[in-house]
Amino acid sequence: MTMKTNPRRLGVLSALTAAVLAAGGMAGAAAMEVSGPRVEPQAEVAKMPGAPYLYLGWGDPQSATAVMSETGVSAFTMAFMLSSGGCTPAWDGQRPLTGGVDQQTIDAVKGAGGQVQISFGGWSGNKLGPNCSSPEAFAGAVQQVIDAHGPDVVDFDIENTDELEDYAVQDRILQGIAIVKQDNPDVQAVVTIPTSTTGPAGAGARLITRAAELGTPIDNYTIMTFDFGGTDMVADTISAAQGLRDQLKAAHGWSDAEAYAHSGISGMNGVSDVGETTTPAQWTEIRDWASAQGLTRFAYWAVNRDRGCEGGGVTSNCSGIAQEDLAFTRITAGF
Repeated sequence: MTMKTNPRRLGVLSALTAAVLAAGGMAGAAAMEVSGPRVEPQAEVAKMPGAPYLYLGWGDPQSATAVMSETGVSAFTMAFMLSSGGCTPAWDGQRPLTGGVDQQTIDAVKGAGGQVQISFGGWSGNKLGPNCSSPEAFAGAVQQVIDAHGPDVVDFDIENTDELEDYAVQDRILQGIAIVKQDNPDVQAVVTIPTSTTGPAGAGARLITRAAELGTPIDNYTIMTFDFGGTDMVADTISAAQGLRDQLKAAHGWSDAEAYAHSGISGMNGVSDVGETTTPAQWTEIRDWASAQGLTRFAYWAVNRDRGCEGGGVTSNCSGIAQEDLAFTRITAGF
């Protein structure tokens, strides 16, 4: 198996497994009702600035403020908030919530006039969803992070068998998000999930339907548009986003415009885990399509990889293709 470039990848495999589980393996949990507030999703969603993922625990991370000055990007999605044991949040499950390099970076980004999104979960690691015993406990862990860092956006990257495909945990997270939104109405809530080329499948499709059933006020559903194994990343990304649109319309009764306003794209620059390639030119085309349709979130994994290394394969600190350094971040800044 080739190197996984980060803790949240290979989402397409998660989606395929989820399809099997959706057929019956977790049917009982699917019907489970969880107590908590029921709030209808917002009718309007403010467009978020392009916010590529920056991961300080991996891949020779660059100076965030230097990247801002070189590219014009004004926001980052900081990854990942995990469990340090039980329902206690910590950066990457091991770096302290406050006082470390993550807080220093967030403070520097804000000091330079930027915004911060904080991402919970991902593909691997010890996550809060399975470790927090209730929606209230999960929301309490998220609240600790909000109180510590004041993010503009909280991103729940829900993947793998421990969160996305365990429907009891999926429900716990969704109902926890409702509590977070009730207590922090000015903080935008995002869920980031795997997708097929025709939209989220299996457990991802179930999450969309279940969020509507529970009344979870999710501002943006972002799909991870890579690891398809295809050859045309622009066409595959657009097809996946159109599939997401159709699922959101069916779940919420929204128009095309309303569904797109609750949609986002998170790509992977250069060579992906399964060997497909997204070039800067293709990423520009994807960005322009997303902007034209009114999508409200645009991200990619990861700034750490936004450096050229033609023929370098799938690595943590470069894209595997020939490119100008920070080319994808400059493009993302234009969203």
